[in-house]
Amino acid sequence: MASPSFWDDQNKAKHTIEKANQHRVILNPFGKLEKAAEDVALFLELAEGEEDPSQKEQVVADAVTELDRAEEAFGKLELQSLLGDPLDAHNVYLSLHAGAGGTESCDWAEMLLRMYRRYCEAHEFEVTLLDLQAGEEAGIKSATLLAAGPFAYGYLKAERGVHRLVRISPFDANKRRHTSFASVDTLAEVDESIEIEIDENDLRVDTYRSSGAGGQHVNTTDSAVRITHVPTGIIVACQAERSQHKNRSRAMSLLRARLHEWTLDQKRKDMEKHYGEKGEIAWGHQIRSYVLHPYSLVKDLRTDTEVGNVSGVLDGDLDPFIEAFLKWQRSRQ
Repeated sequence: MASPSFWDDQNKAKHTIEKANQHRVILNPFGKLEKAAEDVALFLELAEGEEDPSQKEQVVADAVTELDRAEEAFGKLELQSLLGDPLDAHNVYLSLHAGAGGTESCDWAEMLLRMYRRYCEAHEFEVTLLDLQAGEEAGIKSATLLAAGPFAYGYLKAERGVHRLVRISPFDANKRRHTSFASVDTLAEVDESIEIEIDENDLRVDTYRSSGAGGQHVNTTDSAVRITHVPTGIIVACQAERSQHKNRSRAMSLLRARLHEWTLDQKRKDMEKHYGEKGEIAWGHQIRSYVLHPYSLVKDLRTDTEVGNVSGVLDGDLDPFIEAFLKWQRSRQ
């Protein structure tokens, strides 16, 4: 990176920087842990030589505080060690689709979109909303976002599946309890190092006017792009940018990720890991239940992890579920 010719090839330079950042994410915590261990040893050495009891007690307390921080950092590093898939370090495309339940499910899909945005915000992932289809009365029918950050795919792959909500409906005048479903799909963003051959003759490209709030330019031109890969039937769309060219570029990146995933599924001939595990967006296929009435509980049906603070989970506190999933997945392997 210090070479004078480093920036001659912008794409190559960007790829090198991304790889360097991925290595730093892995290596830096080890350096911090090593320093923390040295600091604790130094505190204990100072405490041994301290004659004043109150001063000795304070130095030992400082050692304990530093050790607690190191333990917390070690826990995060241990969790990261579970991310062994080559794609785990990549950015992630996350798609949501409302399922059985009409307006209820559209509202539920929008609640999930907010939950994942809050999670990404807490973990300092950069989020770009690529596509959004609003519901007829409330909520959203579908949405696709790109979350960019270290190991974004590794963590959020745990969310792939059907999510079930049980609550008193705000749309029911009789205040009855309703069950709603929404599906979540995750795809790793693939870079140029992974070869994906796409024949332009296999693509059908449609342009349309962006939906939703946007401003002067967004909703007045056909800048949104929808691409259909005819041989596989895969459809991707993007309306995040004002420029049709930029939307097409983003849609092509998403298509490459979907085709890569599709190709892996064909090679495995085992759809359970990716799409079969998700299945129909209805009863019997959910991976997690969120119950707001008659009691408050979120339960992951794969790992049996339970959290009583539903509002905290819906505000993006997904770490207990993701950690349990990664450990469960490692034990299965």
